[in-house]
Amino acid sequence: MNLRSLLFVPGDSERKLAKGADTGADALVLDLEDAVDIARLPIARDMVREYLLAHDRQTQQVWVRINPLDSGLALEDLAAVVRGRPDGILLPKVFGAADIVLLDNYLSALETRDGVNPCTIGIMPVATETPTALFALGSYRGSSKRLRALTWGAEDLSAAIGASTNREPNGEYAFTYRLARSQCLLGAYAAGVAAIDTIAANFRDLDALAAEAQASRREGFTGKIAIHPDQVPIINAAFSPDADEVAYAKRVILAFEQAGGAGTVQLDGAMLDRPHLKQAQQLLARL
Repeated sequence: MNLRSLLFVPGDSERKLAKGADTGADALVLDLEDAVDIARLPIARDMVREYLLAHDRQTQQVWVRINPLDSGLALEDLAAVVRGRPDGILLPKVFGAADIVLLDNYLSALETRDGVNPCTIGIMPVATETPTALFALGSYRGSSKRLRALTWGAEDLSAAIGASTNREPNGEYAFTYRLARSQCLLGAYAAGVAAIDTIAANFRDLDALAAEAQASRREGFTGKIAIHPDQVPIINAAFSPDADEVAYAKRVILAFEQAGGAGTVQLDGAMLDRPHLKQAQQLLARL
């Protein structure tokens, strides 16, 4: 399943968990980190596990954001939820590929304990939340067969470096965070996995979200994280090729097939080469 939209849901909110299945999100991310007070973590872990055991995965994946590996809470999070067979673990505040290797080892041991098929639980790191992580974004290739995607975030990074804001006066991300975003995108493709864009914090401005999501897709991101159900259909539409795009991609592929192995073809008065063919194939693969 292509993950266009991933919706955060607090792990201790019975009401929001109940609504998650009807949001149309490709994946829910049940949160045990920022959205849950530490005093409620034991309750949230139990609620997340029960939700995982009860939820139908045929049309919607369910991931879990655990606490950071160095928090002293991550192993208890994993021990509680692995038996529910989450589709993946969203790992915050990573430092590099070594964290993915460690998490892989934890998951392998817990899958064995709980009778879960080996290597079925994926991993997606939030790969830009520590200063060290920005220097490790080329390190993820080959780190784990579980690696499914990279995503990024700006809030924890700005806190980590003591910045008063991560935005320019016009509301755009400052250069440091645009750099983190670009490095995440390139790091994902270097690792051969999906690139998932971060949240749009103003969930009421759906027009701005649509423009942001469309721009993300044009740049190469394959999906985006949502923090409110109203954002989901906007994100899904932005990351779904429309009929004209699909038709054109099919024509590009057909033109190369008919060219009998030629490296370039002409279509609609334009000269196309192998990168155009690859783009067309990638677009159709996301349907």
